[in-house]
Amino acid sequence: MLKTIHILLVEDNEGDILLTRVALENAAIDFKLSIASDGKEAIDFLSKANGFADREMPDLTLLDINLPKKNGHEVLAFMKKNESLNHIPVVMLTTSSSQNDIDMAYANNASGFITKPSDLSDFLNAVAGTVQYWIDKINHSA
Repeated sequence: MLKTIHILLVEDNEGDILLTRVALENAAIDFKLSIASDGKEAIDFLSKANGFADREMPDLTLLDINLPKKNGHEVLAFMKKNESLNHIPVVMLTTSSSQNDIDMAYANNASGFITKPSDLSDFLNAVAGTVQYWIDKINHSA
């Protein structure tokens, strides 16, 4: 029996949030999606602080880099330095294709780095394929 995957999407762009939800629904993925719209909110969510005490931890985090309050690199570093969070796969899903951002993400133990495709179909396929990959890994290790 495959479990419902809980995804934390850390994204401040409403259009990308909607497209990510559409990609998951179109791929018939059994998911629960939690949204954090800035880096501080993501850290609060993961720390169960400031109104997030009852939230279950995600199985996978999709993390943008360019976020208000705290950027994605700061959120990633927080997660990977925290013993209760560092097992959660984190895929950077961002408009950046900067080699510096890629190097920094992997130096902080990101599980993957995807530059958001500008083509709608490519975006939907990239999100669905990435999430399906992690669902398969999570379900096989459970």
